[in-house]
Amino acid sequence: MNSLVQPMVKTRLKLTCATLIIGLGAMGAVMAQTPVPKSPPAIAVDPARILVKVDDATITEADLALAAEDLGGGPEAQNREALIGYMIDLRMGAKAALDNKAGDSAEFKRRMAHQRDKLLLEDYLASEAHKAVTPAAITKLYEDTIKSLPPEQEVRARHILVETEDQAKAVVERLNKGEDFAKLSAELSKDPGSGQQGGDLGWFTKERMVPEFAEAAFKLEPGKLSNPVKTQFGWHVLKVEEKRAHQPPKLEDVRDQIAQYLERKAQQDIILALRSKAKVERLDQPSADKETPKKP
Repeated sequence: MNSLVQPMVKTRLKLTCATLIIGLGAMGAVMAQTPVPKSPPAIAVDPARILVKVDDATITEADLALAAEDLGGGPEAQNREALIGYMIDLRMGAKAALDNKAGDSAEFKRRMAHQRDKLLLEDYLASEAHKAVTPAAITKLYEDTIKSLPPEQEVRARHILVETEDQAKAVVERLNKGEDFAKLSAELSKDPGSGQQGGDLGWFTKERMVPEFAEAAFKLEPGKLSNPVKTQFGWHVLKVEEKRAHQPPKLEDVRDQIAQYLERKAQQDIILALRSKAKVERLDQPSADKETPKKP
């Protein structure tokens, strides 16, 4: 998509421009328009391999992996020497804190308990949700979604963008007299991207364009010109080149996205199930069974 028309594309993830819909309320998994490149296979390493000794403590490959998580995937997380330095500082600092009795305070113990609960929950959710991501589940969701998608059409169109309605009418007049659309677009269009491509916008579905533009484009038959169309970007003259039925992506192109969705949904279901079984008493709010004092 060219530089000027690009803002016309609504910012939403797409299952090749279609929403992956399932039946639980508004929940849906949405697929990207192009396949995600597969990462090269990682070189096997022994997580227990000791890399550094710091006094009586050790640093292993597994420790470096945890350090990378702590650093959030930034530049330092990609730098092995930076990770080792980070872990050395961590080991030394932790030992100094213990020597200074920092771990004995009530505040420290409270924070330790919180972190323990958080790690336990994360590990439990990851372990249980992983069970829901099976090849059969992925295939079923894909097939159910494809069946539920409404028929959708794509259009390949050209446009010429000008500033005023009078300019757009003049463009229509010149085109009706037989001038070439592509040459006129290169001469007049204020859209520098598509203008140099003869105004060609490529293939798009209706939802990808602003309403006024999409409405005009999808009403036109191939080979026909539009009347001037006003949008927030200016005045457009459109020519539809082709129309076709939109094709959904192949399963292999969206398998990873479906797996991620199934895992997230399974985690949510686990939390909801736990809440339904737990007895939760809010002590910071008035009890529901207490009568509200009546006004005199």
